[in-house]
Amino acid sequence: MSNVPKHITIIMDGNGRWAKQRGMERLFGHRAGKESVSQACEYAAEMGVEYLSLFAFSEENWNRPEAEVNGLMRLMAKAMVDEKPTLLKNGIRFRAIGDLSRLDASLVEDIRQTERDTAVGTRMTLLVFLSYSGKWDVLQAAEKYAQACTEAVLAQQPVPALTPELYASYLSTAGIPDPDLMIRTSGEQRISNYMLWQCAYTEFYFTDVLWPDFRRADFAKAIEAFQQRKRRFGLTGEQIIEK
Repeated sequence: MSNVPKHITIIMDGNGRWAKQRGMERLFGHRAGKESVSQACEYAAEMGVEYLSLFAFSEENWNRPEAEVNGLMRLMAKAMVDEKPTLLKNGIRFRAIGDLSRLDASLVEDIRQTERDTAVGTRMTLLVFLSYSGKWDVLQAAEKYAQACTEAVLAQQPVPALTPELYASYLSTAGIPDPDLMIRTSGEQRISNYMLWQCAYTEFYFTDVLWPDFRRADFAKAIEAFQQRKRRFGLTGEQIIEK
């Protein structure tokens, strides 16, 4: 494929409904979604995607029933161990983004160890957003800027001028290109407090497919839809042609 998005992000939605349709508990759907994650990673790497990011657990998800949250944490911890050989084999670098202070200490250590072990990967970067919200990201970036201003005043240095580029450097995704394409499964058509700053010019693709059923063919349709769109970034078609 030509014109493959550099960064694709996915809101993996529909696990609970998938399980309910089969008369099972929600956690059954989360387990089934693990295969979709593996296939999405493999396909993205094959297509030449440089960054694949997955919205795995939002800040709001902490409000779900305790049994479901605990089950999700166990699934994530197991995935850190199970998927590491595949990541290493395929040259995929792993990073977790979010307020990890709310996670269990043993899970955080598993995450950090996986990040260290896969740091040599150069084929693709897999970003997993855990305990994340777009509003949290914007606020923590503002706090970092305020701290930089305070330190400048105390050092009798000029206060750093606030620009979009400087502000982006304080976000949790600093150094990572903004998503070109966002995919959301299950038919919902919203971004659910996810990467609010970073998705200013992201192309959205919504599919009715529930996440546990999402396969390579569904991923290919999303990329093909992206390739049919004209991204103007506020410019006219004539201006883009002139460039």
